[in-house]
Amino acid sequence: MDTVIGSIDACNPATGDICRPPNGAVSTVQNSNPAHSTTISPCDATLGRYLARRLVEIGVTDVFSVPGDFNLTLLDHLIAEPSLKLIGCCNELNAGYAADGYARSRGVGACVVTFTVGGLSVLNAIAGAYSENLPLICIVGGPNSNDYGTSRILHHTIGLPDFTQELRCFQAVTCYQAVINNLEEAHELIDTAISTALKESKPVYISISCNLPAIPMPTFSRHPVPFSLAPKVSNQIGLDAAVEAAAEFLNKADVSTMIRCGQKTIIFLINNGGYTIEVEIHDGPYNVIKNWNYTAFVEAIHNGEGKCWTAKVRCEDELVKAISTAMNEEKESFCFIEVIVHKDDTSKELLEWGSRVSAANSRPPNPQ
Repeated sequence: MDTVIGSIDACNPATGDICRPPNGAVSTVQNSNPAHSTTISPCDATLGRYLARRLVEIGVTDVFSVPGDFNLTLLDHLIAEPSLKLIGCCNELNAGYAADGYARSRGVGACVVTFTVGGLSVLNAIAGAYSENLPLICIVGGPNSNDYGTSRILHHTIGLPDFTQELRCFQAVTCYQAVINNLEEAHELIDTAISTALKESKPVYISISCNLPAIPMPTFSRHPVPFSLAPKVSNQIGLDAAVEAAAEFLNKADVSTMIRCGQKTIIFLINNGGYTIEVEIHDGPYNVIKNWNYTAFVEAIHNGEGKCWTAKVRCEDELVKAISTAMNEEKESFCFIEVIVHKDDTSKELLEWGSRVSAANSRPPNPQ
């Protein structure tokens, strides 16, 4: 397994064709030709847009993500790619497993998470993809490039001034790792990571410093050597069996077990419609989640079996009344209370912290 931090020690993918092992679809890196020598507009010649184009070229049109302050600028540039759709997930492990399924269906998948707290969360899904020989590109928004080599202790870490813990974890479950904290070799690192994922049919890890995705660079202004990925035929019998097994599992999961076992539990779901702190750090459409009718979902699981009571509240008086009902009239029931709050309903201190994090993350790179 190769790890690259700011340099290349693997072959350039432009040198010729590469093939995936027999247990996967065939992947190739085609030789360059004059048709791909045209320039790209300056606004698109950024690291983030370059990565987006490369993902599209290998057949990735959907990227599964969870926003975090270290990847927000990168997400801006990914969603700016017309052929790329960002799929927001509830948590990083879900994003990883969604990318796993996508790789099985489409031949290659990708997910985007934030540094350490997100990277360590997605790790189990990446390990599974490694064991199943799936090319999955795990992209992590990393610390500001100026923080490397310092003794700073950053949020979203385990509280040590060591930024390599996440990398060391991924070294065991990916076939290639690239830590991009400067722009000079970023395009080569990205290309090598992607080509290695296709060649080895294994996951790869790409970490990109949070202050780099929006910076233009001459190396991003020309069309690179294209990748191509042959279609992969789905096993319909296996797919049907998987769907049946998944349905059976879901019918036995979360909340339904509590109801069936007669648990007298009160669950509060605080619904603010999205990621409030990320909005204060760097706003974007990825910070707004798709809301469900959560109380109706619980009622559907209930389906008349056992005792279940749900409520949806929008103000303090309604909340007080719902709690009273749950602890008195419905005290023998499983109680689910959805509390709908305004997206900015948070402390002044948290909002101020978001502004400070935004300023810290957006510091331009120090001169090389």
